Amino acid sequence: MPYQHILVAVDLTDECHPVVRRAQALAQASNAKLSLVHIVEPMAMAFGGDVPMDLSMLQQQQFDQARERLNTFAGSYPELLADQRHLAYGQPRQEIHRLAEEQGCDLIVVGSHGRHGLALLLGSTANDVLHGAPCDVLAVRLKKPA
Repeated sequence: MPYQHILVAVDLTDECHPVVRRAQALAQASNAKLSLVHIVEPMAMAFGGDVPMDLSMLQQQQFDQARERLNTFAGSYPELLADQRHLAYGQPRQEIHRLAEEQGCDLIVVGSHGRHGLALLLGSTANDVLHGAPCDVLAVRLKKPA
């Protein structure tokens, strides 16, 4: 059965363009809707927990900048309308799963570096998304920058 709605999770780096192109090809082949999501992680998560100051203004600036970056990134894909671009705030796995359920997605596409050893032990966003996903997950192997 072909996919109906594909969600592509991106970190807005140039490495993500092949991931989006792969998802586009799948969407075209199955006549599916394609949506893009970028997750802004809370600053406290990046610092490992409690931060002894109010970060709300910095968080808002980070979110506003992410929205601009998402729109610039998505500008490379004019067929992606504004309602197909999503920006969420929180833990990536949870937010990607939530959005996939909310939007009725039946495939999540993420990029993966295919790391081994310590990086594999520590996990990655792609690995996190795979576990507990409400639908199929496709991990597109990212090529190492030259």
